[in-house]
Amino acid sequence: MSDKFQSIKGFYDILPDQTEVWQRLEDISRKVLKQYGYRNIRMPIVESTDLFIRSVGEHTDIVEKEMYSWVDELNGDKLTLRPEGTAGCVRAVVENNLTYNGPQRLWYMGPMFRHENVQKGRQRQFHQIGVEAFGFSGPEVDAEQILMLSRLWKSLDLTDVELQLNSIGDSDERNKYRQELISYFEQNIDSLDNDAKRRIYTNPLRILDSKNPSMQSLCDNAPRLIDSLGTSSREHFEKVCQILQDANVPFKLNTRLVRGLDYYNRTVFEWVTTRLGSQGTIAGGGRYDGLVQRLGGEPTPACGFGIGLERVFLLMQEYGVEAKNTPDAYLVNLGELAERKAPLIAETLRNEGLDVVMHSGGGSFKSQMKKADRSNARFAIILGDDEVTLDQLTLKPMQGSGEQLHLTINEASELLKKSR
Repeated sequence: MSDKFQSIKGFYDILPDQTEVWQRLEDISRKVLKQYGYRNIRMPIVESTDLFIRSVGEHTDIVEKEMYSWVDELNGDKLTLRPEGTAGCVRAVVENNLTYNGPQRLWYMGPMFRHENVQKGRQRQFHQIGVEAFGFSGPEVDAEQILMLSRLWKSLDLTDVELQLNSIGDSDERNKYRQELISYFEQNIDSLDNDAKRRIYTNPLRILDSKNPSMQSLCDNAPRLIDSLGTSSREHFEKVCQILQDANVPFKLNTRLVRGLDYYNRTVFEWVTTRLGSQGTIAGGGRYDGLVQRLGGEPTPACGFGIGLERVFLLMQEYGVEAKNTPDAYLVNLGELAERKAPLIAETLRNEGLDVVMHSGGGSFKSQMKKADRSNARFAIILGDDEVTLDQLTLKPMQGSGEQLHLTINEASELLKKSR
C-alpha cells in the first residue's frame, strides 16, 4: 500500500468547519470595503521576479531570503510567486492605465507566498486582503484607510487591537536620516547582532524593527526619523493624526515603526494585538508615493495596506467567534415515492431562495433525523409516501419544543422564510 500524501510544510488546508469563519471574515470585509467605495481587482499570483526586486527592495528579507522564484524552462522568464500584493496591483494599474480618468480605490484578496519559518500565524502560503488607493495626495486617504480598518475590527467584534502610527518622511528626508542612523550604529558597532551588521549599510532603518531583546535599548536611543521631517511631511502627518483624533480612533506614536518594504514614505501604520504572541501584527501599510513611477508609470501618489487573514482568523478564534452553516431545512425522505419526489421538492424550495439539504442514501427515519440534527438545519422536512399522496410536507423544528406541522409546499416555504 502506497504512503499517503501530505501537504507541503507551510502550505495547509482550510477545512469546512474553518471556512465558515473565514467566509464571515471575508463577507464582512467586502461589506466594509464597499462602504468606502473600493472596487475589486484580481491579479495573477505569478509575476516577474524583477517586479519585486525593484518594488520591495533588493536588500529586504523578502527578496534576499523568502521569495519562491524560478526560471521558466520554456522561455527563460524569471518568475516569482507573489510575496505581497502591492507591486502586482501597481503593475496592473500602470499596464492598464487605470488612473487615466481619475483616482482609483482598489482591493484584492488571495494567497501570498514567502519561504519563512513556519509557526502559528506565519505560513509559507498565507492570505491577505490588500487595499490600494491611487491618485490621492492628501492626508485624508491615509486616515480613511485607517478608519476603514477601525470599522472592520468593530464589525468583527475585535476589541483588543492597537493602532501604531509613524511618519518616515519623504525620500530626501529619509536619505539624510539614513546617514545619521549609519553613523549612530557605527559608533555602537560592537552592540549590533549579526543581522544588524549585515544591514547597516544596505537597509539601516530595518535595524530599528529588530526583535532581538539585546538590541532594544540601542534602538530606543537611536535618532528618531520623525525629528528630521520637513514642513510638508510634518503637516501631512499632523493632519492624519487630527482626523483620527476627531473620529475618536486612539493611536500610539511608534517612532521605530518603519515597515519592512522599501517603497513606503510618509505615513506608516500597523494594527497589533497582544493575543497572538510574536505574530501580533494583523494589518499594516502606509503611503508609497514613488512606487508607481518606479514601476514605469507617471508620478502618482498612492496609499495602501494589507490584512493578514490567518492572524485575524486566529484572533477571531481567541474571541470564540463561530459561524456555523445553518441550512433552512434538511429534507428527510422515506419510501419509494418520497425518494423520487424529494429532489423536485428541494428544487422548488431552493427556487424560493431557501437553503435545503436533501438526504441521500436511504436509511431509517431515526438515522435520517440524526443527520438532520447534525446538519444544524433549523427545520426537518419529513417526506414519506403518505405525504406525497396527500401533496403535503411535515415540518419539524429542530430547536426548541415547537410542534410538527402538516403543510402544503407553499405554506412550508412561507413559514421557513418568515422564521429566518
